[in-house]
Amino acid sequence: MPDSNTITLSDEVRVAINAGRPVVALESTLLAHGLSYPANIELAREVDAIVRDAGAVPATVAVIRGLPTIGLDDEAMAILTQNPGISKLSARDLAIAMGTGIDGATTVASTAALAAAVGISVFATGGLGGVHRDARESFDESADLATLARAPIVVVCAGVKSLLDISATLERLESLNVAVAGYRTNRFPGFYRRDSGYPVDWSLDNVASVARVAHARTALRRTGVAGADGALVLANPLPEGSELDASVHDEALASGLAEAARLGIRGKAVTPFLLGHFHAATGGESLRVNLEIIRRNARLAAEIAVAIAEEGR
Repeated sequence: MPDSNTITLSDEVRVAINAGRPVVALESTLLAHGLSYPANIELAREVDAIVRDAGAVPATVAVIRGLPTIGLDDEAMAILTQNPGISKLSARDLAIAMGTGIDGATTVASTAALAAAVGISVFATGGLGGVHRDARESFDESADLATLARAPIVVVCAGVKSLLDISATLERLESLNVAVAGYRTNRFPGFYRRDSGYPVDWSLDNVASVARVAHARTALRRTGVAGADGALVLANPLPEGSELDASVHDEALASGLAEAARLGIRGKAVTPFLLGHFHAATGGESLRVNLEIIRRNARLAAEIAVAIAEEGR
């Protein structure tokens, strides 16, 4: 367990980890930057309840007054959800945030890094960052990918958003030795859509199978086998009927990419611009889909955490 001066754990999370009980890490960027108050704190409470109902302990991750914190109390949650200017922190930003004493919301990269460091085995998020479509010119690639190569944790997600280069992202994950499996599917989801058009090599059909794979990776890691140090990305697609309509999705994507090009928006500014465009172009449907993804992934992650804990007994 890291020094308490480095990573702060809530009492509930600390006790659960020490007792080998199931814990699910939750990122905080959506709460801080994806939704406004009070919708964000209402979602946080709803997701916490989903995780608890499935038998696990929810552990939202953020940096509060310069301290990486896992498991937020009411005061910390208020800081996170009621401060529109709060920083967005990736793994590389953690030390700077600590050194300057600021508050910050954690991305997939920083959440995975912190959660894995304290022994949390499962992390629920919406979608991964990835390789951007203009990466050949901009070299823009999310730090999520490289961080997941070094964070031994199961990441339950809905793939990556279609506004990214999904093919290049999957190739990059393979190069980084990050395992990718579909949950009850052999197709990689594209966040808003069930099928991005790309296959995955492996499909796991139940939480017991995911738990056995997680334990096998831990065994390999403990024996020093190369390639077992990183994450297992478990891609959980939306059910039929819940995804964004194909024509609506394709039209929003095409018009968003065209508008971004016209305005000269590049690099890190592209993703938030396109997400905002999707919200406007779909009449809010993209947000509805996003929230359903968060709820479903939290529930599945909790079920997996419970299965991992039971498998380890």
